[in-house]
Amino acid sequence: MSDPVVLYVCTTCRDAADPADGPRAGARLHDALAAALAARPGAPVTIEPVECLSVCKRSCTVAVASPGRWTYVYGDLDPATSADIILDGIGLYAGTPDGIVPWRERPQEFRKGVVARIPPAPVNA
Repeated sequence: MSDPVVLYVCTTCRDAADPADGPRAGARLHDALAAALAARPGAPVTIEPVECLSVCKRSCTVAVASPGRWTYVYGDLDPATSADIILDGIGLYAGTPDGIVPWRERPQEFRKGVVARIPPAPVNA
């Protein structure tokens, strides 16, 4: 069995159209992802809300991480339509030993929305 994948979701991301008193786009994306994940029992992913991923100009933003794999940060995600696409992409990520999904196999949202690719943290010997 492969290591679990953690999906960090920035809940403070704000869309330009967000009302001042309503839920922010990042919080809506988090809720949509939680609902979509509930419909996929056994999916090897844990969703963790975070208060900021410091990618404010590219909301909505998520980071995908797993031990021994590259970490990816994706932005410009649509809170209303991206949840299943994100989970599909994470399924591909989880199926790799290093987190690198071939470019053409990645969902379009991951190809155009990549903000950063971070190498795996070194393991102390």
